[in-house]
Amino acid sequence: MSTALRERPAAPAPSAGTRNGGVPARRAVTRWAWRLFRREWRQQLLVLALITVAVAATIIGAAAATNNPPPAHAGFGTATDMATFQAPDPHMASQIAALQQRFHPIDVIENQTLAIPGSINTYQLRAQNPHGPYGQPMLSLVSGHFPAGPGEVAVTSGVASDFGLRIGSVWHQGGTARRVVGIVQNPQSLLDEFALVAPGQVHNPTQVTVLFDGHGRPPATLAKFITGAGSQTQANVVNPESISVAGLVVGMLLIALVAVGGFTVLAQRRLRSLGMLASTGATDRHVRLVVLANGAIVGMAGAVLGLVLGLAGWLAFRPELEQTSHHLIPMFSLPWGVIGLALLLAVVAAVFAAWLPARAITRVPIVTALSGRPAPPKKVRRSAIPGLVLLVIAFILFGWSGSSSNGNGGLDKLALGLVVLIVAVILLAPFCLAVLARLGSRTPLSVRLALRDLSRYRARSGSALAAISIGILIAVIISVAAAARYANVLDYAGPNLASNQLIVYTPNGQGAGPNAPGTPPSAATIQSMAAKAHAIATDLGSRDVVALENTDANLDHHGGGRQWSGPLYVGTPQLLHAFGITSSQYSPAADILTMRPGLSGLSNMHLDYGNAKGPGPGTSSDHSLENPAIQEVSALPSGTSAPNTVITEHAVRTLGLQTGPDTVAGWLIQTANPLTSAQIHNAQVAAGAAHMSVETRSSVPTSATIVNWATVFGIVLALAILAMSVGLIRSETASDLRTLAATGASGRTRRNITAATAGALGFTGAVLGTVGGYVGTAGWFRTNSLNGGVGAIFTTVPVTNLLIILIGMPLVAAIGGWIFAGRQPRDLGRQPLE
Repeated sequence: MSTALRERPAAPAPSAGTRNGGVPARRAVTRWAWRLFRREWRQQLLVLALITVAVAATIIGAAAATNNPPPAHAGFGTATDMATFQAPDPHMASQIAALQQRFHPIDVIENQTLAIPGSINTYQLRAQNPHGPYGQPMLSLVSGHFPAGPGEVAVTSGVASDFGLRIGSVWHQGGTARRVVGIVQNPQSLLDEFALVAPGQVHNPTQVTVLFDGHGRPPATLAKFITGAGSQTQANVVNPESISVAGLVVGMLLIALVAVGGFTVLAQRRLRSLGMLASTGATDRHVRLVVLANGAIVGMAGAVLGLVLGLAGWLAFRPELEQTSHHLIPMFSLPWGVIGLALLLAVVAAVFAAWLPARAITRVPIVTALSGRPAPPKKVRRSAIPGLVLLVIAFILFGWSGSSSNGNGGLDKLALGLVVLIVAVILLAPFCLAVLARLGSRTPLSVRLALRDLSRYRARSGSALAAISIGILIAVIISVAAAARYANVLDYAGPNLASNQLIVYTPNGQGAGPNAPGTPPSAATIQSMAAKAHAIATDLGSRDVVALENTDANLDHHGGGRQWSGPLYVGTPQLLHAFGITSSQYSPAADILTMRPGLSGLSNMHLDYGNAKGPGPGTSSDHSLENPAIQEVSALPSGTSAPNTVITEHAVRTLGLQTGPDTVAGWLIQTANPLTSAQIHNAQVAAGAAHMSVETRSSVPTSATIVNWATVFGIVLALAILAMSVGLIRSETASDLRTLAATGASGRTRRNITAATAGALGFTGAVLGTVGGYVGTAGWFRTNSLNGGVGAIFTTVPVTNLLIILIGMPLVAAIGGWIFAGRQPRDLGRQPLE
């Protein structure tokens, strides 16, 4: 008897995960994507290079921006509080004892200011415990060892150079012989020059600093001597890290937009392979996974390469940054949060760029994919309404932030408005391509073919146009806003001084701080300070010293909410002569001389003097000169702190204002060459010893510098995106070029097609980006009355820069496309097999 069954038992129904192959199938597909990447990495070199450069630039830029400012707690070491006592003071010992009794331990640092013989420069004789509880970050050993006894000293390299010392030398200083045992430095300030001795060896200190952890509980009797480390820094959302993150996000967005075209072309090249994969049973999910896995691999490879390149660049740049920032920077003092975000966004941007091509490739029928012929593009009607709506919303958000910025707020609204504006540009880009194709219906054949190709393949060319437009948009916003801001003649902006200028202020001068004495210095004190200012000028190799006299007068603009900013010095004959201005160059009846363009044409100007300090309650019309005679003299210096606007002696006499030596606020020193860091430091030390302050050129750029660099940035970025995009477009339309070549099209025709493609993308991106930039700036200036309102951006248009963007950049793109195109395809009859 047989026991065989006539039918097999029914197999259990497979689960959803098993039906699709589950994890093993996804693992196999991912391995296949990895093998394809290794074989075709050259075709993906464009996107890979973009991600690598973006990550490396982010690492180097964020590290430099974060480490360029001095350390947050410079001068405090690891302490939270610092008490500063000026000696000699009979109560100082008891005050330090009270601190030690209440806050144990404390770290006492004694300093005695001494002059370098034959120079106005000074140095500090410093008694500090190298192993103190709080001051160790302020002291490091370069060579040798720290002083351990009364006969030993360690000096900085600057002091060693000034006195001709080296390790082992015997230094006779102040009647005391000490042996130099080491070279030291202050890692938090490389400009700090001092000679270090053992604690207790400074017998006549001029200043004593006590570091301690007060935990916010300083004694009330000593509160005026104590400064907390937290008071030196304020929380600010506009910090180097947030700026780096913002730039990183915008950069990765541009890369993602460009990479969409790259992955689209790559998917097209793999169409037969993907069709074969689908014919063997792979689902749409598996096919999409191939493209997405490829995007993830490209993103991770670019992130790793960018990390290696960025770290190498940072290690090479760090010594140079230490010299310019004047403080030591640890090797791995990096914003790791920003770096981690950069690596993450690199992968996210690549995967995001691969998502749209991954979805599109699954819609191609398997038979069509196996034939290697892409399905004809479907007509998609893109409406401009969503983009225009977002453009209006962005305009409103920019205006909202502009009204808030009058009170120094609105940064969150500005960021949101910029995001909405970028999204609006992305949505409008495909619609602009459709309009462009319609406008080119009567153009020559080669141009018409290029424009129709751009319109047909919007998924590829639309992302490229959006990336170009965003780059131009950022450049236009910066250029237009900078030109309008710098054109405000009342609230003047720009560099404060020239690189060869320096102002030494009296304690009550323009640079006076909150601790300046309330009473003005006497004539004898002013004379002594003048001698000190001349001595500083002599040490700088200059005899060009001009006294800056203040007077009880101020310019004011009534109405419009805009106020005058900047000093108003007296235009003495000495000051005018220093800038080559003779009496024949201005009217004897002029009240004000200025170099600010457009100030003489403003109405409602008032020269307030005496008890009148501007409009408001208690203002007397007898102390305000309405619409004073203002004359523009371009020879006056342009710095915001320099005497760019002066009151004439005619106005001083007419209004009965008081001038003289006791009204001097400072002295302007001009040198033949730009000042060096060492000269500035020496001048600051010399002025500080006389209770004066020094102002030198700040890092604020000029308007032309900002506008020109923004234009260069926008054009270079747009041309780079154009070159990549046109290469991808021509690669995807290679079959069309083969057909044209087979039908007898000449190289000139192919050149014209490429040139038209590049020029059309460049011009459309320039127009769309410029319109978007003006929408944002118009919205912001519309509600920002402090900068002249919306009219400011239309009266100070950077015409030359905009013409370069709108005409020059598309022309260069078209010429470049014409030069580098035209080569006949190698295979005219068929598409080459992969």
